[in-house]
Amino acid sequence: MAEKSLAKEFSKGIIKENPVLRLVLGTCPTLAVTTSLSSAIGMGIAATLVLACSNVVISMLRKVIPQKVRIPAYIVVIASFVTIIQMLVKAFVPFLDAQLGVYLPLIVVNCIILGRAEAFAGKNPVLASLFDGLGMGIGFTAALMCMGIIREVLGAGVIDLTSYVEGLKFEIPFLKENPLLIFILPPGGFFVFGILMAVVNAFAQKKGKPKAELACTGCPMKDNCNKVCAEKESEI
Repeated sequence: MAEKSLAKEFSKGIIKENPVLRLVLGTCPTLAVTTSLSSAIGMGIAATLVLACSNVVISMLRKVIPQKVRIPAYIVVIASFVTIIQMLVKAFVPFLDAQLGVYLPLIVVNCIILGRAEAFAGKNPVLASLFDGLGMGIGFTAALMCMGIIREVLGAGVIDLTSYVEGLKFEIPFLKENPLLIFILPPGGFFVFGILMAVVNAFAQKKGKPKAELACTGCPMKDNCNKVCAEKESEI
């Protein structure tokens, strides 16, 4: 595949098809772990590693995996990499394991990862699948970081990255003394997510692109779901 095409596959997930702000996928971990920039970075890196590795393996096996069992096979591959990442995090970055909690193993069912396996890695060469996974992972991480910064600054008045780099902590005096605590609570997550979606939709419409919607339209698995629904309706 040409270098230009690889660059396109990489960049699309960062801006044009950002999994969170354009395709509206992976919103559960997005809302749950963005109470701080530290946990947002950790989740983003973990998901990116799983995305890239699972995309490569699934692409390599795309001609071997039977069509009828491809989804269970994809889940086994993804779950294997999530287990490896979780064990490494527990061993070398225990504070991150404590921050992410149950959301780290739940990467297995993150619709971004399974969606890319079904929509891209299962149909394209290894190198393109690697770039697709990295681009989508970086786009996911960027969206998490944007939400994490806004929520931590407004909700706690600080940006605390001392868990990663000793002494790396920034305080905003006024907000530190008068934090808007709602921003680090669940309602604050929905509010910030809604504002970011509105901003991204406004830019998209100026560029003549369709706005993102909170529906199944952006999900790579929608065709399979429609088939399942149609089959069930025909049976009834």
